Amino acid sequence: MRSFEFCLPTKGTTVPNGSDWLHEIKYDGYRLRLERDGDRVRLITRGGYNWSSRYPWIVEAARKIRQKHFVLDGEAVVLGVDGVSDCNALHSRKHDHEVQFCAFDILAEGGDDLRTLPLSLRKTNLERLLAQRPEGVFVNPFERGELGPDLFRAACNMGLEGLVSKRRDRPYQAGRSRYWVKVKNRSHPAMDRGDMF
Repeated sequence: MRSFEFCLPTKGTTVPNGSDWLHEIKYDGYRLRLERDGDRVRLITRGGYNWSSRYPWIVEAARKIRQKHFVLDGEAVVLGVDGVSDCNALHSRKHDHEVQFCAFDILAEGGDDLRTLPLSLRKTNLERLLAQRPEGVFVNPFERGELGPDLFRAACNMGLEGLVSKRRDRPYQAGRSRYWVKVKNRSHPAMDRGDMF
């Protein structure tokens, strides 16, 4: 399988509000790449470690997907009953069996490298791949266009970590991207941790 490097957002102070942007909730979790190549499933961290033995529910869910070859970008999260991610529960390692994969991008499918496609088409492919909704893996919902600032205020009011806004017309690029902008809720505990996750 080809090597895939993570696209990383730049930090912003205001949410972009143009029609070319998509906006996603920023979950408080660990960034991972979910790779399936036949029967082999790997969960790769930003540091290059394979955490597939750590999160069995994600691996089991990935094996239930009909397509046997794909690479997804997302986050490992523990969700509370309110749907808000709990980083303390994730970090404690006491809930590894409850950890789910929140998928927000697809980099490859069925032997095709999709990174050169615009984000809007990659999102369509991701939703189609996960249409059967295997428990343990879910698609991160997003909003289109000029709702960004209102969505950010709502996320802050709900106690969420913030938003990541992405240009819908851009390919997936390795390294830090100015077309992915992360704006954090300044009152969220993640502000004290920096950019660990």
